[in-house]
Amino acid sequence: MSRLFDAYIMVDWSAASKPVTGKNSIWIGILAKDARLKFQYQSANIDTRLKARTFLEGIIAKLTGRGDRVLIGFDFSLGYPAGTASALGLDVSDQKPWQAMHAHLASKMKDKPDNSNPRYAIAAGMNYAISKGPYPFWGAPARDVVSTLSGTKPDFDGQPLPEYRFVETHLRDAKLGQPKSVWQLAYTGSVGSQSLTGIPHVHALRQALPESRIWPFEFEDGEMTEETLEGVKIVFAEIYPSLVPLKAEKGEAPDAAQVRQIAHHYSDLDGKGVLGRRISTNNSLDEGKISQIQAEEGWILGA
Repeated sequence: MSRLFDAYIMVDWSAASKPVTGKNSIWIGILAKDARLKFQYQSANIDTRLKARTFLEGIIAKLTGRGDRVLIGFDFSLGYPAGTASALGLDVSDQKPWQAMHAHLASKMKDKPDNSNPRYAIAAGMNYAISKGPYPFWGAPARDVVSTLSGTKPDFDGQPLPEYRFVETHLRDAKLGQPKSVWQLAYTGSVGSQSLTGIPHVHALRQALPESRIWPFEFEDGEMTEETLEGVKIVFAEIYPSLVPLKAEKGEAPDAAQVRQIAHHYSDLDGKGVLGRRISTNNSLDEGKISQIQAEEGWILGA
């Protein structure tokens, strides 16, 4: 059975406000074929987001230049709960909600070479646009708490935007993990800040690489196949490393272990011919939810 991809790049992102390596920094794992067409793994630990994007651009050019099709996974949410773009007042008349959100964040979030970023101010501004108060984004250190951004979780009951996307609810209900809400910006396990800082870089890569696509937003509902990938050299997708139990090698940082394991996990799924399965493998989602997932929320590959 032929594979859909020739190389697998997995990215453990970081929302750090200064250059940092080691724990809670950016780790990039690359599983690709060597000169003997055998899969070999290597990783890189990079101290800023701008450097990480430059690194990704380089490795993508190298792999696609030799004819590889590349899967690139990011460990943060690539979408927001259905209705977010409209709640922000974004123009979705000639673009999908996910596109409007990606472009909006790219226009707001500008990383500096020293890795500083205004994510809390941006979140506070979006809260003001949505609710005029500290909802839905939450979680900030005391110095960044303002009237429209709290350090504690707001009440989501009865609010127009839910706390979790469909995929997070699915994983929780299926006891496949305890993913955090994209609205949570800080504290243990949070992913919100990674999404705010990461989506602009995914947007930039997508804009710079015309033969790339973001899954599942730019695919029809159904399985990812050789036919649906015709003309596509790079696929960006959302990943959830906790799908694989953590087994760090001696002296290996947990983040480094996660990208190594999830790279091999997706390679194994691809080798078995099940990596490209449709969003709802057990038909638990109705067509309305599938439509919202593909238009705005996104999904975790393999979930």
